[in-house]
Amino acid sequence: MFSKILIANRGEIAVRIIRACKEMGISTVAVYSEADRDTLHVAMADESYCIGPAQASDSYLDQEKIMSAALISGAQAIHPGYGFLSENAGFAKLCMKNGIVFIGPDPVSMEQISDKTMIKSMISKTRLKPIPGTDALQSLEEAVEAAAEIGYPVMIKARSGGGGRGIRLVNNESELLRDYALAVSESESAFGDGAVYLEKFIYPAHHIEVQIISDETGHVVSLGERDCSVQKRHQKLIEETPAPLVTSEMRSKLIEDVADAVKAIGYVGAGTLEFLMDTQGNFWFMEMNVRLQVEHCVTEMLTMIDLVKWQIRAAAGVPLRFNQSDIRFSGTALECRINALAPGTLEYLHVPNGHGVRFDTFLVQGVKVTPYYDSLIGKLIVYAGIREEAVRKMKTALSELIIQGIPTNIGEQYNIISSPEFMDGTYDLTIMEDK
Repeated sequence: MFSKILIANRGEIAVRIIRACKEMGISTVAVYSEADRDTLHVAMADESYCIGPAQASDSYLDQEKIMSAALISGAQAIHPGYGFLSENAGFAKLCMKNGIVFIGPDPVSMEQISDKTMIKSMISKTRLKPIPGTDALQSLEEAVEAAAEIGYPVMIKARSGGGGRGIRLVNNESELLRDYALAVSESESAFGDGAVYLEKFIYPAHHIEVQIISDETGHVVSLGERDCSVQKRHQKLIEETPAPLVTSEMRSKLIEDVADAVKAIGYVGAGTLEFLMDTQGNFWFMEMNVRLQVEHCVTEMLTMIDLVKWQIRAAAGVPLRFNQSDIRFSGTALECRINALAPGTLEYLHVPNGHGVRFDTFLVQGVKVTPYYDSLIGKLIVYAGIREEAVRKMKTALSELIIQGIPTNIGEQYNIISSPEFMDGTYDLTIMEDK
């Protein structure tokens, strides 16, 4: 097992990883920008290094500075969290070159899986069904021809996309002609890769994802599915597990098919396979994420498996100590993402508590929320033995959560949770349309 890990991230996920390391007896190294000098993850770590100014491109995305901090500190491994360098194969290669373990997949697996057209081709050889679509397009003319064959509406997607970025819905040829060049430009600007592809637009649908963990022996365990259909402008707001409309029979087959697919790919570590579930209950594969997900907490609450610890163990070559038969999907866990709506300084914080309530955050009194990074400032998670009780518990917890000095979306989250379609579990990706 590693004796020292550097956390190449910030905010609540850096705090989450440091806590896991402390519980495992592992020393921690924090890196931080000048804007984050006085934040919680820096205070919690055993040692810390400033890696540059506030802009992420000059700090949290600067591979050489992070590697220098790792080498100076004597860290044996780097945990990237999510976002930033978590899916950067070049950084994983840099770690390997310097004899440091990247807590995630190997660079070759990352390159293959992060290429959304390549992973769909790999998945097509398994029992999972990719959404009908194209490989990376070479021209507008090719896009027009392909869209006519697939049938409108279609989605234009960035090959290297993530986080809901680089996505455009086109309903007809005129919209494709209008939006194709814009999508290519957006993809190039956001990801340094202008390649885009087309995918059939499945509507209405549920966004379902399956969490897996695997080790170097090829042992794969699925920790169940999450429904992530509450989204605003392709950004997730609320997640829950198990998905309310997925039956036990559907779940069993999905888990088996996913495990077999992951074994075929040869993936090691924590990962998530994402699907669209149509109105007939078919699961259409979209993509695979090779990192920890923001919403990993609901899976932890339901299964009592600490995903961060098992990520670290898998990277150290430790085999899984549990089997699929050990995982139980009893009860319901919900997560609401708490986002800052504008920069501010935290004046007062009251965190809800009680049995089955968890709040992951980096907030402490006086901390400044700056405009430089993601708006996520906390994740409120609850668990109860039945879904109706979990929904009521979340409403109670949202009512108790007080954040003063920073405008947040707590009120919006309460309204969503209280809506009839969420209360009865019938919501899908249309729930936030026109909101």
